[in-house]
Amino acid sequence: MTPMNLTPYLRDYWPLLALALWFLFKWWRARKVRTMLPGLRQRGATLLDVRSPAEFAGASAPGSINIPLQELASRAGEVSTSAPVVVACASGTRSAMAKRMLSSKGYPEVHNIGSWKNFLQ
Repeated sequence: MTPMNLTPYLRDYWPLLALALWFLFKWWRARKVRTMLPGLRQRGATLLDVRSPAEFAGASAPGSINIPLQELASRAGEVSTSAPVVVACASGTRSAMAKRMLSSKGYPEVHNIGSWKNFLQ
């Protein structure tokens, strides 16, 4: 029995593999934050939704506040630095940008939970 040579497959399909690994990583990180959410809430975490006002009005998690990503730089002062911040959006991409922005502004504990629907679980 000869071992299968995977080199041609990796050479041809590495972008697909990279994309799959990226989605797996995003899912794993969001799941990790979801498991931390009860403890973060007990510590008074701010649940920050960075979707557009129209998206937020369509559906949102109870207790979350809406500051769209485009406004976050100028409105970051509305978010307390003394408690954890849990950021969400529709898919996790905008919330990842918001997490980086808040961290660079000195927020000590910022978590990206991915989709806002993860606040409901």
